[in-house]
Amino acid sequence: MNVIVNGEAKQFDSTELTVNKLLSACEVTMPEMVSVQINGNFVDRSEYATRQVAEGDSVDFLYFMGGGAR
Repeated sequence: MNVIVNGEAKQFDSTELTVNKLLSACEVTMPEMVSVQINGNFVDRSEYATRQVAEGDSVDFLYFMGGGAR
């Protein structure tokens, strides 16, 4: 299966690829701190285990960084 991840074409052997499996395959550390968009639409975190990624999908992992006041 071919998927665009953060703008880069990647190929995966699995045809049953969920968001959780994709996060794992891409070796994302601290996946609980990542928001995911598929084709420009945010995926609810409660759907990560069941939401399928399809051939040709564009997936973006968004990392939110905290900051502090001076």
